[in-house]
Amino acid sequence: MIRRLATALLLAATLIAGHSPGIATAAPATTTHHTGVLRDGGSWVADVPADWNGTLVLYSHGFGTLAAADAPSPAVQQAMLDRGYALVGSSYDPNGSLWALKSATRDQFESLAAITRIIGRPRLTLALGTSMGGLVSGQEAQIGGHRLDGAVSTCGLMAGGIDLNNYQLDGEYALNRLLRPEQPAKLVGYTAPAEGAAAAAQLSATATAARADAAGRARVALATALLNMPTWSGGQAEPPAPGDAEGIAAAQYEWLVATLPFIMPSRYFIELSAGGNASWNTGVDYAALMARSPHRDTVRALYRTAGLDLRADLADLTRNAAVRADPPAVRSLARTSTLSGHLDVPNLTMHTLYDQLAPVEVEERYARQVRAAGDRGLLRQAYVNRRGHCAFTPSEIIAAVRAVEHRAVTGRWDAAATARHLQADAGALGLGDTPAFVHHRPGRFVNDRHLPG
Repeated sequence: MIRRLATALLLAATLIAGHSPGIATAAPATTTHHTGVLRDGGSWVADVPADWNGTLVLYSHGFGTLAAADAPSPAVQQAMLDRGYALVGSSYDPNGSLWALKSATRDQFESLAAITRIIGRPRLTLALGTSMGGLVSGQEAQIGGHRLDGAVSTCGLMAGGIDLNNYQLDGEYALNRLLRPEQPAKLVGYTAPAEGAAAAAQLSATATAARADAAGRARVALATALLNMPTWSGGQAEPPAPGDAEGIAAAQYEWLVATLPFIMPSRYFIELSAGGNASWNTGVDYAALMARSPHRDTVRALYRTAGLDLRADLADLTRNAAVRADPPAVRSLARTSTLSGHLDVPNLTMHTLYDQLAPVEVEERYARQVRAAGDRGLLRQAYVNRRGHCAFTPSEIIAAVRAVEHRAVTGRWDAAATARHLQADAGALGLGDTPAFVHHRPGRFVNDRHLPG
């Protein structure tokens, strides 16, 4: 059942993100393919080109599969092999949850050791991860020590598993409380993914019906703001202007109904891994969240148009917030699925500006953590002006890897991780795609919580 569901969830994520899943194709004849079995029953794969440049890339795949992969897509795999990179990656524990944070770093480092015994010690070893795997590569960067020289975290869930569940809870709760208070959908404590799918269908239908009038559009916009939904959707030719509240709200609604059917069933697997519900909203001040939100002006404008009292709705959300976490589950996710902010090795993160599954605002949260840990000199953050989760071109990924290579070899970032340099480097690779690096400063991630107790 889990294998069939994994396939379905991976397909759903692919359709949402608009790119191919990271399944490796047959390697060229000049590449040696290696496979192996891990102690927990998982598997690893590796591809080593004949003209290996000495850099080994340890790839961490995202949520939705427990199959081994050593690159995020066939196109990226081929482009990296053509440029001399050796690649390795694992499946993670096949007997566990699709939220595989309990086993991921262990299995990744075991895979790294296995391929190193075969091919010898690399000149450089770099971690690369996408989505959930971006969180994994972030964890590897903080404990890499002598095993890694640097890490690239792309479209990463850098706020960690607890804040992932909490920001989703905030938006879903707002839809429940403001638009269906008499028949609320079930938001936590799922016994099967089907419960999450049913709740997603209920909330999607509610949001769609609510947008028929100004009051409903305003309240849906409040919920999508708390969910940190992107402000430019696939149905819009151009991004709405900053003051176009209706256009922004329409974009966030489109992302909402496309995303709920994936994120709500997926909660089951995080709860399965944690051993219970690790999210909560008791004690949350929703007026304070909205005051800090980068989407506050959109929400305020729509509430004014509708003649609604935003302060009253926010007070109602605060007063009726009653979801409590299971303390052991919180401790479990805090241990397995969060980042400390400490870095052992340089870490470059890369995010699209309009990411519906890992909001770009999580990069602001991660940067705060790294600064607090005193390691800001080891962190650089890059942004790509594109819609979709993990919607990167091969040239963008290779340019990011090359920037971390530069930092690992020279001990300095210099200009290697700037938008201008990354754009030029990606374009010079001649891969025929269109890189879109831009300078960006993400808004505040407002849903982070202090751990209870």
